[in-house]
Amino acid sequence: MIDYGRMFRGLDGGESETPTAPATEQRRGLLRRLVDNLAKSRQALQQQIAAIAFDPAADDVFEALEEALLLADCGVPATVEIVRRLEQEAAAGGLRTTEDLTAALRRVVADLLAGAESRIDLTARPSVVLVVGVNGTGKTTTVGKLAEHVRRAGGTVVIGAADTFRAAAGEQLETWAGRAGADFVGSTSGQDPAAVAFDAVSAAEARGRDVAIIDTAGRLHTQSNLMAELGKVRRVIASRLEGAPHETLLVVDATTGQNGLQQARLFGAAVPLTGIALTKLDGTAKGGIAIAIAHELGLPIKLIGVGETLDDLRPFDAAEFAAALLGAPS
Repeated sequence: MIDYGRMFRGLDGGESETPTAPATEQRRGLLRRLVDNLAKSRQALQQQIAAIAFDPAADDVFEALEEALLLADCGVPATVEIVRRLEQEAAAGGLRTTEDLTAALRRVVADLLAGAESRIDLTARPSVVLVVGVNGTGKTTTVGKLAEHVRRAGGTVVIGAADTFRAAAGEQLETWAGRAGADFVGSTSGQDPAAVAFDAVSAAEARGRDVAIIDTAGRLHTQSNLMAELGKVRRVIASRLEGAPHETLLVVDATTGQNGLQQARLFGAAVPLTGIALTKLDGTAKGGIAIAIAHELGLPIKLIGVGETLDDLRPFDAAEFAAALLGAPS
């Protein structure tokens, strides 16, 4: 069970402020799955940190920690900031053992990630969510899962298949639409993607649907004509409905590491991004990419994907993520 109050703003399916015992147990179960699915990243980091013979007076301690964080794909700016904070704490006498170091690292990471928490804003009627990203990131699957989560939260959906270059993408989305009870606006091969997006938004408004989710082609960010076309899709949506798109989510494959950062920069130059959906975290030992994204780009991580099932697409929670990445406090 997903806590929809943490995933969406503007739908009625969220949990109450005081969760029931079954809801609390279900959330614990999801946290256990998050811990399990981040095992590769956690084990790699823990092994490297455990190998550090921690002595706050030793010059090479924090160099070794820097190396561990960089290997986890935390990125240079985030790594520098983390180590700076830990060095300050060590100088103040707050770190004496490797266990102290791990606990402090967990706190610092959670603090850096806290600013990245954000819900998907679906307060407009209809709300338009534009989903972008390169092929292979899990973008189309993310669109389908998101539609099903909206349905579970009590919302109604139109899915627009504006990836007119891949017939398989449209077929996959149509299957998800049927599963989620969503309306589907498809396309013909070679059709103008902006026209499909326009039709999907029009259908959502005419039929009184809560949300329109628009899939787009897996744009190669090195091809300027495709990025320009993405900009056109956004402009057409904006011309059809004032304030739309209300969310523009970039799907990033965590296994690509620092390449994901570059994709975010280039996509952000083509369309204003409102958040990141970080997928395939279960398949990488470089879960630190979430820290790099949050620190370097200043973009909220709105969704994380840590497996193949529907409930493995979940809202991002900084404290839970830090605990799963570095080990829960004892």
